Amino acid sequence: MKYIFETRMMVRDYECDIEGIVNNANYLHYAEHTRHLFIKERGLSFAEMHRKGVDAVVAKMNLRFKTPLQCDDEFISRLAIRKEGLKYVFLQDIYRASDEKLCFQGEIVIVCLVNGKLAASEDYDRALLQ
Repeated sequence: MKYIFETRMMVRDYECDIEGIVNNANYLHYAEHTRHLFIKERGLSFAEMHRKGVDAVVAKMNLRFKTPLQCDDEFISRLAIRKEGLKYVFLQDIYRASDEKLCFQGEIVIVCLVNGKLAASEDYDRALLQ
């Protein structure tokens, strides 16, 4: 897979559960933050798009947890994207930075609602598929 964006983050202590590993729900936050940074880098603002009546929303997620991250681990969140009809399919992987061990895989499907109805968005197409 050819990644088109990546960012580095650090596990914070409050993201870990009693077993000392990152709670599964936090991987969704990491993936979402990565998508937001990517979209911002491509020149889009969620707030501005919302004001225009266009909202990108999660329609489906398929998640795989591979190797747990622990407190203070630095990790790299990477993404690739493909378009399927009206859907943007984000392929997102998280790797532990110290050894490039795969920790998480996510396939997150995003769709656009234009004035509350499922529709294509030229702005998102232009920004995400360049």
